[in-house]
Amino acid sequence: MLPWLSFAADPGRVHTDGRLSRGAVEGAREQVAQRLGARPREVVFTSGATEAIVAAVWGATERRRHIVVPAVEHSAVRDSSAAFGEVTHVGVDRLGRVDVDEVLDAVRPGETALVHIQWANHEVGTLQPVVRIVAGCRARGALVHVDAACTAGHVPIDFGALGADLMSVSAHKLGGPQGVGALLIRRGLRLRPLLVGGEQERSRRAGMENVAGIVGFGMAALMPADENRERVQTEAMLAAATAVEGVVAYGDTDRRLPHIVCLGVAGVEAEAVLLGLDQAGIAAHSGSACSSESLEPSPVLAAMGVEAERSLRLSVGWSTTGDDVDAFGAAFPAVVGRLRALRS
Repeated sequence: MLPWLSFAADPGRVHTDGRLSRGAVEGAREQVAQRLGARPREVVFTSGATEAIVAAVWGATERRRHIVVPAVEHSAVRDSSAAFGEVTHVGVDRLGRVDVDEVLDAVRPGETALVHIQWANHEVGTLQPVVRIVAGCRARGALVHVDAACTAGHVPIDFGALGADLMSVSAHKLGGPQGVGALLIRRGLRLRPLLVGGEQERSRRAGMENVAGIVGFGMAALMPADENRERVQTEAMLAAATAVEGVVAYGDTDRRLPHIVCLGVAGVEAEAVLLGLDQAGIAAHSGSACSSESLEPSPVLAAMGVEAERSLRLSVGWSTTGDDVDAFGAAFPAVVGRLRALRS
């Protein structure tokens, strides 16, 4: 990315510098498309997954307004759907998984504009039956959007084979820079753009492209997935954590993303655990990243019917080492034990 941070040529210009920028953007588009099993022309670069989600909802609700939203979807999905449409919510079981028949029964033929389904949940990691839901929605004539922000880079994705109409991804979730993502739009689908005022991204998203960020996104898309390593690391963290009395795992621990686990910790507040782990050099979180400014319980865990106020979300990535996992295994029991002793 470094050369492009100081190379400010507009990719839309025909002079040499502009053509160099255009070449960098299109090269990255091909890299992202290849990683996600899409055609390059199906990739529309955005400022991240949130913008991609909002653009998908805005574009899909031009003629119809009814939207089906599972209760555990990301806040960007829930809030944009409520802002632009008429929402039918679909519940989940205690593992955070939707029922395929319940989702499809919520579709109104001729009325439903869009059905949302996460590939996997962003807090507990539970994988959803996305293939069956996509097929059922297509058969009913409803567009379907797949939120793959937490999935991309960690499990294989083939947008073309899946048959979804729309898919949102974010570069930073797979090791790329913050502030760039993409909305995948199925070939032949025409949507009104959320951002207007220019013809960038083939008139699907106005505004000068973030060349450096897009280049970084493309390079991150080339990084090979290491699903086995991530699963071994999170299994080790789960084992260390659940060995502590009163600690349970949330979500489906078998059919889950390899890099995310969620814990319930009885007897202590989540914020106190996070601060204790931070003092030990371990960065963790409670709930989803987009609820970090709120003191409200996690809506995902509430929808699952489990304890929503004492959750701990742990994740690993390309830079996580075995020493990091060992450090968590040593720190977590000590932090929880110290906090429980203070309460008693």
